[in-house]
Amino acid sequence: MKRLFKSIIFSFIIISKVNAQSNKAHNPIIFADVPDASMVRVGDTYYMSSTTMHMNPGVPIMTSKDLVNWKLISYAYDTLGNSDELDLKNGKNMYGRGSWASCMRYHNNTFYVSTFSATTGKTYIFSTKNPENEPWQKIEFQPSYHDHSILFDDDGKIYMVWGAGKLNIAELKDDLSGVKQGTERVLIENASAPAGDNIMLGAEGSQLFKIKGKYYLFNITWPRGGMRTVIIHRADNINGPWEGKVGLQDLGVAQGGLIDTPDGRWFSYLFRDNGGVGRIPYIVPVKWENGWPILGEEGKVPWTLDLPANKSLIPGIVNSDDFNRGKKDKDLPLVWQWNHNPDNALWSVRERKGYLRLKTGRIDSSFVQARNILTQRTIGPESTGSTLLDLSNMKDGDFAGLCLLQKEFGLVGVKLENGTKKIVMVSAPKGQPKEVQSVTLNQNKIYFKAECDFRDKTDKAQFFYSLDGNSWTAIGETINMPYTLPHFMGYRFGLFNYATKNVGGYVDFDYFHISDHISKTNQ
Repeated sequence: MKRLFKSIIFSFIIISKVNAQSNKAHNPIIFADVPDASMVRVGDTYYMSSTTMHMNPGVPIMTSKDLVNWKLISYAYDTLGNSDELDLKNGKNMYGRGSWASCMRYHNNTFYVSTFSATTGKTYIFSTKNPENEPWQKIEFQPSYHDHSILFDDDGKIYMVWGAGKLNIAELKDDLSGVKQGTERVLIENASAPAGDNIMLGAEGSQLFKIKGKYYLFNITWPRGGMRTVIIHRADNINGPWEGKVGLQDLGVAQGGLIDTPDGRWFSYLFRDNGGVGRIPYIVPVKWENGWPILGEEGKVPWTLDLPANKSLIPGIVNSDDFNRGKKDKDLPLVWQWNHNPDNALWSVRERKGYLRLKTGRIDSSFVQARNILTQRTIGPESTGSTLLDLSNMKDGDFAGLCLLQKEFGLVGVKLENGTKKIVMVSAPKGQPKEVQSVTLNQNKIYFKAECDFRDKTDKAQFFYSLDGNSWTAIGETINMPYTLPHFMGYRFGLFNYATKNVGGYVDFDYFHISDHISKTNQ
């Protein structure tokens, strides 16, 4: 009897611990590509900017009440401008470039988000009083300041820190229209030094803070043969002397900064390279010792956090869309981004009620050079994207369907060739596309889905088609989904239609549905 009683008590303790953990947040806080985060807190609300490279609109802005559950509320810009690279013209593109790491700040009741672009050679500063309901105003100037961070200091001066390995600093003009002449100087000659002298990636990703009168500078570096590492420098004066130390070296979780809660706790927001799904955000607790922020729990990134539990990434980060629009609705919800600058004359959600129409307007010979690929993030640990196409108005040579976009992309679509429709699966290992399988199609409607398995970095996907929406058939081969630097982002679900022979055709997508699981037959 005593043994039974002890067993019951032990089981109760285990269940209680499990329930307690289930009510807490866990890392990663977002299992999707949200890298290079920069955060501010205004009252009880947190705001975060991130990187989406070549995608437009660009620099997504998210908000949260608990540091864990985030939703998209705006973008800093629709486009950076126009050029062959930005517009996917004449064989040029900006994959993996576009805009990189942003910096978010809140000063004098105004939100600021700055970024830079090696593609345009410019630095951009955007501002708004209300990031959810008011447009962002843009200032731009040359040159492009790499991985910069801005600090509005107490004395009215505005500083910008940038660079890699050797970090520079300068003051910005009061109207933020550029750097004050004569203020540029070296801030730290070798910011990677605390991690040793055998460095593969020089300290970059600067984030500069002032806390209780001290300056703190966060950077990421990568020792050769080691892992991505957080470096922290501090100084009593902006001009130095600066002292540095390794802030965190665990799981490759790095690059970010500091954020506090209304009740006085501190955390560091960072990210981790996680294969095909992309670079995913982590939160680690911070305690202060002798004026230094101490990251993690005994130097480790914890699995659970003393924060509210994670909810689904649907609908805050990704979401299904039936393309039904009221008169006051935006044409596209914020979960959608185009692969480059879109040609707005060639798409519509208004011409046919309840459908996304993608039209062709030029001849393309390469999938990755096709404009108007409409994308959403994939999410982990599993996700499925599905759609239904009406192909009635294709022209000869047109190719339309569902893709997983990265350099080593995969897709399933319909090609119209010499009056015959074929379902085609294409895989692009090493970026070299190959037609793996094709099936003749004798109807004008077709269902497609793509299932992604990111569990334990499996990074594989399978495409399917259906003639009726109920019975699904796998097509082609299982694709590998490696994270490649030429695209520099996680795999994206995408809807596409492009012409290879004639312009003027179009297809209608009835819906795009996303879920956070895959079918049992693909496990």
